[in-house]
Amino acid sequence: MFRDEQEDTTIYKVVVNHEEQYSIWPAERENALGWCDGGKQGTKSECLAFIKEVWTDMRPLSLRKQMEAQAR
Repeated sequence: MFRDEQEDTTIYKVVVNHEEQYSIWPAERENALGWCDGGKQGTKSECLAFIKEVWTDMRPLSLRKQMEAQAR
């Protein structure tokens, strides 16, 4: 059986960086440098659904701020 055909039983957590970009990370591992907890823990599909719901603007925070400043 191929690895991706096996059921993934890993519990993940949603993490977010200083640019308000989201990712998932195994819950039992310490966050990677520069990433903090994003408020959701669960299966991979649950975490990805949460990210899809909350991450509506894919632009990095610094770009959004720059664009807002230019618009003024």
